Amino acid sequence: MQKKQNKKQGRQGEKLTALLPCLIALASGILMGLTVAPVGAWFLAWIALVPLWVLVVTSAKRKNQSPPAPSSPPAPPALFWGIGYHGVALSWITGIHPMTWLGVPWLPSLAITLFCWGFISLLGGVFVAIWAAVMVRLNGQKPWLRVLIGTALWCGLESLWSAGPLWWSSLAYTQSPHNLVIVHLGQLSGPNTVTAGIVAVNGLIAEGWTNRRDAEGAERTSVSSAPLRFVNKYWVSATGLLITLHLIGFILYSRPIAQLPEAALKVGIVQGNIPNRLLRSSEGFRRAQENYTSGYITLANQGVDAVLTPEGALPIFQRNLMETALVAAVKEKGVVAWIGAFGERRDSYTISLFTFNSKSEIVSRYDKSKLVPLGEYIPFEGILGGIIQRLSPLEAHQVPGSTNQIFDTPFGRAIASICYESAFPEQFRRQAAAGGQFILSSSNDAHYTASMPFQHHAQDIMRAIETDRWSARATNTGYSGFIDPHGRTLWISGYNTYETHAETIYRRQTQTLYVRWGDWLTPLLLISSGGAWLLIQLSHTRKISD
Repeated sequence: MQKKQNKKQGRQGEKLTALLPCLIALASGILMGLTVAPVGAWFLAWIALVPLWVLVVTSAKRKNQSPPAPSSPPAPPALFWGIGYHGVALSWITGIHPMTWLGVPWLPSLAITLFCWGFISLLGGVFVAIWAAVMVRLNGQKPWLRVLIGTALWCGLESLWSAGPLWWSSLAYTQSPHNLVIVHLGQLSGPNTVTAGIVAVNGLIAEGWTNRRDAEGAERTSVSSAPLRFVNKYWVSATGLLITLHLIGFILYSRPIAQLPEAALKVGIVQGNIPNRLLRSSEGFRRAQENYTSGYITLANQGVDAVLTPEGALPIFQRNLMETALVAAVKEKGVVAWIGAFGERRDSYTISLFTFNSKSEIVSRYDKSKLVPLGEYIPFEGILGGIIQRLSPLEAHQVPGSTNQIFDTPFGRAIASICYESAFPEQFRRQAAAGGQFILSSSNDAHYTASMPFQHHAQDIMRAIETDRWSARATNTGYSGFIDPHGRTLWISGYNTYETHAETIYRRQTQTLYVRWGDWLTPLLLISSGGAWLLIQLSHTRKISD
């Protein structure tokens, strides 16, 4: 009887031992998720990857022992880390529930919400698992090479993920808006510059931890009575790298911003505060016309040069805009307006931002090119189209705008962004390289909880810094704001409030290294790490042959 109990306890202990790495990884992933809104503990990003890195390295070492020591494969803990990070960071997705105002019953709405949240969290976990699977094969390599390859691989995977339709939670955005100094590294090679710094520092700390444990083990087994001296060069390197990165960022942050009077542009923002559940109703359209028209008139009377409205401020087609009170007010006041509405393209429609000049004529149009999956289009629509409704007030089929648009205004060329596009830095870089002098960001985040629009604001801060541009951001329910080229928020609105506000921004024609050359760092890291690994492999081969 006692033997059976001992065996049972032994099996339970083995299960717990096997599960422990996954729990540690999940906990550290959750810590990384706490770096963004609503918590904003940005400093955790510099250590939250360490436990997973240690687990991956030690797993590889145990596997290659003779005889092999029991260890869990690296993929499950890495999968749990990714789920923890992306699940917490993107928990605002649950704010789309309930979708009863769209005609979706309560239980199907909950199922759709959990599916969306679970799928994006799992997808993030898969990318981290791929990273870990490659890292575990680097056992036997020098720690500095593991750090170099691990950093390059992480940046490469983030670049790959950001090229698709589902992208938001880069490691870089864990530092925005609180650590503006380090976010300035984005001026060098985009957000992956910040990501590379975070991964490299975590990697050096982790390698220092594993090497310290190895040194302590060697000291215990040493026949010498004198203690071994161990200087943790990896921790010293991590500290030095962290300080150096912040010094570089501080130099960029400290550069003065030229504010020439002839480049000044006084922009007004109207935050209409129209709940999305009213978008399909005549009452919602009436309130939209009333709020945006009165807001426009208020700002025009304050002497602004132009007024910016949110995404879909008037949820109607372009052909009907001329009949609205807002456009009539533009004709009367003669102040330029950027109005969010719907464009037409054959039998489909686009989410668009229209420029109305002082004569109330449409002189330019920008169509949203990055659509939100499920929210604005349905992936695999032939299969899911009958189940899932789009979060749109229109029944027609929505299509994206082209990727090479330019947005000319009466004040010069602008960098235009509509909602979800704020997460895609290449959109902003391309427009800045094409001559965009200031940023106009038009959004509607009313589907979600308050942490989402704050994260959205953090994304816009990164884009302003990377392109060295002033930014005006108008949203339906918050947070609207104005941002200077150093990422400092000049003004931010309340949440779920009706507001108007005006600030002076400045047109700029500077070009950062990122605007000129794009993300040159990631290819450089991949090439250099691959080259270093190849040289070491060739060196080992020559030694064996000799």
